[in-house]
Amino acid sequence: MTDQTTDQAELAPGRAAEMLESGDAQLVDVREAYEWEAGRVEGASHIPLATLPARATEIDSERPVILQCRTGARSRMATDALRASGYDAYNLEGGLERWVEDGLPLTPTDGTVATARPDNS
Repeated sequence: MTDQTTDQAELAPGRAAEMLESGDAQLVDVREAYEWEAGRVEGASHIPLATLPARATEIDSERPVILQCRTGARSRMATDALRASGYDAYNLEGGLERWVEDGLPLTPTDGTVATARPDNS
């Protein structure tokens, strides 16, 4: 895959929000469970990256899919894999961090972007 193809698979948060609001795309969050619990985009499906190969059939292959993680690195891997499998897949540019920086909402309303695994002691 060329850099140009990868760049075309990136969506700015504002554009992604428009597509989600209009129903033109679906959103898959590939972060870990503790990250998901801290805060997420309303309406997203949660499929952690490690489980994506086994759960890819849960994603509607007939609709564009936007993948997101905290910074966009893990979701870029997921985007590349799904595009290679024939999905119309896009990476949320800058991930959830950029989503929040751009003033877009999380759920719950007091949600945050988790940056470290919580202490389990």
